[in-house]
Amino acid sequence: MTFLSRKLRDLPEWIIADLSPQQDLLQSLIVKLGYDEKVHPVLKEARINLSHFGVRFAIEESEPIPDPETALEKLLEGLRRRQKRLLVTIDDIASNTDIRTFIRTYQLLQCKELPIYLLMTGLYENVRALQDDRHPPFLSQIPQISLGPLNIGAIADSYQQIFHLEQSKALIMARETRGYSFAFQVLGYLSWKYPEDESKVRRMYAQFLEEYVYEKIWSELSHVDRKIVSAIVETPAGNVKDIREKARMTTNQFSPYRKRLIRNGLVDGNTYGKLRFVLPLFENFVLESTEFSPIYD
Repeated sequence: MTFLSRKLRDLPEWIIADLSPQQDLLQSLIVKLGYDEKVHPVLKEARINLSHFGVRFAIEESEPIPDPETALEKLLEGLRRRQKRLLVTIDDIASNTDIRTFIRTYQLLQCKELPIYLLMTGLYENVRALQDDRHPPFLSQIPQISLGPLNIGAIADSYQQIFHLEQSKALIMARETRGYSFAFQVLGYLSWKYPEDESKVRRMYAQFLEEYVYEKIWSELSHVDRKIVSAIVETPAGNVKDIREKARMTTNQFSPYRKRLIRNGLVDGNTYGKLRFVLPLFENFVLESTEFSPIYD
């Protein structure tokens, strides 16, 4: 998403606003637009006073607009007159009040054919939670793209160029990430920071994955999810039949949980009759988490 924003930002007809889901999205968007030099001609021409939102851009003889939806609508009308378009990006979305309020406003602006576009990314469960919410209902109709693992060859090429490695060494590093984007970034960062201490890189790599990702994933798994995940760890060949038997489940009991683990990006079910973890070192984390846990009760 950052790459797309950077490319569009260089085009004069596009205004880009990258928002954080932890903020008041409408207010944050108006402030970003108010301080964007591409938007200043619109503020002058339409005499839009955004001082209510803390934007100190002088507009003479114009009353401040106190309502964020009205302010945003006027800004977009001004952009449309100048044949400009606004792309709003929100990374790592969550199903919360701010997101839902912003999406409802976005839908109203779209109905008025104003030049605003929205690109959001997030974990499957967070996107699904927003879709399952009846307000706003239009989310179930908009296009979605499920992102798979990064290409191992492309990761190896990056490592090879950055660290001046032999191809075989770069490929080993790339395979250790399994194409997981966070792992790609973390392993690269640690290899750059500790170039002479490979054992420390490996140790901290596992620690980063556990503390920043896997502990949260594990905490959100149900009792049955954990039972199946542990059964996958105990089945190196990954045969679905063996996993199901270890979990002591019938086919009908097992199928919906299998599908959910695949949708959540924990396991890869692309090979018929097989299941394997998508996330690197996740097997080790599960073993440590379940060593003293009675998960088969």
